[in-house]
Amino acid sequence: MILIDQPYVSNFLIKTIKENQFPIVATNAAKSMISDDSLNWISEEQAIKQYYLNQNIRIYSNSENAINWIEQHLKNTELPKKIQLFKNKIAFRELIKDHFPDYFFKGIPFNKLKDFPVSELQFPLILKPAVGFFSLAVHKIDSAEEWNEIINSIDTEVETFKDMYPKEVVDISDFIVEEYINGEEYAVDCYFDNYGKVVVLNIMHHIFSSSKDVSDRVYSTSQKIIETHLKNFETFLQTVGNKAQLKNFPMHIEVRINAQNNVIPIEINPLRFGGWCTTGDISNYAFVINSYEYFIHNKVPNWTEIFKNKPSKIYSLIVLDNNSGIAGNAIKSFNYKLLLKDFENPLEIREVDYKKYGVFGFLFTETSAENQQELKNILTSKLTNYIEK
Repeated sequence: MILIDQPYVSNFLIKTIKENQFPIVATNAAKSMISDDSLNWISEEQAIKQYYLNQNIRIYSNSENAINWIEQHLKNTELPKKIQLFKNKIAFRELIKDHFPDYFFKGIPFNKLKDFPVSELQFPLILKPAVGFFSLAVHKIDSAEEWNEIINSIDTEVETFKDMYPKEVVDISDFIVEEYINGEEYAVDCYFDNYGKVVVLNIMHHIFSSSKDVSDRVYSTSQKIIETHLKNFETFLQTVGNKAQLKNFPMHIEVRINAQNNVIPIEINPLRFGGWCTTGDISNYAFVINSYEYFIHNKVPNWTEIFKNKPSKIYSLIVLDNNSGIAGNAIKSFNYKLLLKDFENPLEIREVDYKKYGVFGFLFTETSAENQQELKNILTSKLTNYIEK
């Protein structure tokens, strides 16, 4: 069963729904975004009835905006509880704290941030909304002086995005402070089958320009990345799944690997893969894996076969967030054609209303191993050479 909601659904996901005749719930949001009447539309009443009759039915949503629908209509099931267990970062830390007894974290109400005693904090740390998305209001803070500086300006920052997404997606009522994890960061798409066994569908290296960078600019996947980290991530994810008793459940998880090769979770995004149909779609470019089909049909990737006779390339998702310092309403246009010329093999560009969402779009690319400079260049770019004011 598919729940579609704002802000975006890809043509690839719509095509997948159509070819497989996956049941898609005819919510107002879904019908406003997809005009194809040949899809296997089911009414909201049918969807609710079917789920209450069989709570092993697999639900996939393209967007966390759909959480509100689930909380309203499936409130007497376990599903909303499972979602909130992960969507709320404080609840998630409480869930796994027995496995990470020395990990420092603390929940702080937004209206208490300015008065919170700095002496109770451990630097360096990460500050972010307990319910968040897209690195909005996420900061790495190295000292008490820097803490005071950021806290004193956070009201202004929150004003810039507080109306972009519904409260189920971004809620600034509470923030979490937690210790900064040194190490490489990865994003993983996976699901738990009807027996509770984890199935990994993609692993992407989240690349940063510096230790202070908390943006979502570049995610890359490759045969080497999958083969290097698959077993380690499967072991960790199985621990999480067992702890939360997950079955028939998809998720997108972000983790870091520290110097001891331990997997430390950052956050888990429930009931979906990467937002804006990103990481779910790029698996098809990189590995000819349809992650949506794999989840609904309970399929497991045969990585040996997938990598056989396939050239080893790097496939990247590039998030064109507006880090230019120029307000969206002051920008006349963004030159997507010029951007594409700076890449060896651009696969797809998705343009986004940057005035509304603060991001110019998403770029999918294929890069040769010897040409990774193009990824380094976009990683540090302020994008001003593509902006016309």
